[in-house]
Amino acid sequence: MESHPHGSGPALQFTSGFNEVSRPAKTFLLRDICNTKPLPQRTPVAIRPPSPKAGPHQEPVFRRTPSCEPEPKPIMRRRAKSLSSSTDEHTCRNMQVRFVDSLGLELEDVKFFKASDDPLVPVHVITRLLASSELASRKKLELSLPYFQPSFPDNMSAESGFFKRLCQQRVCLEQMFYSELGIIGTVQVLNLAYEKEVTVRYSYTDWKSSAESKASWLSTVRRDGPDPESDVFRFHLPVPPFIMQPGAMLQFAICFRVRGSEYWDNYAGCNYKLTCQTYKLTVPIECEDSLVHFI
Repeated sequence: MESHPHGSGPALQFTSGFNEVSRPAKTFLLRDICNTKPLPQRTPVAIRPPSPKAGPHQEPVFRRTPSCEPEPKPIMRRRAKSLSSSTDEHTCRNMQVRFVDSLGLELEDVKFFKASDDPLVPVHVITRLLASSELASRKKLELSLPYFQPSFPDNMSAESGFFKRLCQQRVCLEQMFYSELGIIGTVQVLNLAYEKEVTVRYSYTDWKSSAESKASWLSTVRRDGPDPESDVFRFHLPVPPFIMQPGAMLQFAICFRVRGSEYWDNYAGCNYKLTCQTYKLTVPIECEDSLVHFI
């Protein structure tokens, strides 16, 4: 150890013991090593409080997430007004309301009529309106009820010579029943084979157009002695609203198919005819109050 030439304190000098290569000596000052003087402290910086004035309004920022949902939008709130402006009234007038079912199908059906077209009002609706008006004016109530007037006997099987006609034609109309819900009739055919078919061909337009209704098996008629058996079939004819008008006519004939052959019953070539007629029914005064609920 040696003294520093400028009197700055003792110093340490290290030298290498190898003589082959000369290296410069390094000097370390003890005052630099043993200097225990504390570091200067920083003065604290005063934090300025926020300004009492609110800053400019900023719109909320929404970050889009990887989802299939639509991006949310901010809700705009407005102060309620006692009177709506003209623009709001115009918007409300243009709004439309749609009624749909669970499948999204329309529940309303709008039909436009021309000035020259009169809407068709069903007969039963007009009857109810007339009955209500007559009851309200305290008039004697009269109802016009339709019915079918046949051109042949209702019970053909009760007529003499029915079984003879059945053996000749193989098919004959047996009986008819009439109502507003439909026309029901029964037919007898000879039991010539197990496989057989009975159909009724009918027309509302004097045979300008026609349709067929298939009859269904009902029962079997067994006779004593050598008389053949016969099967009973039942058929149903629809009654559309226009056939309930006075003067409307329904015509029909019966066809029996068996073993590749056809047999017809058309009432001796005249066809079976049903004509719609009406009769008036006067309702007693004591029954008018109960009839209102019935209508």
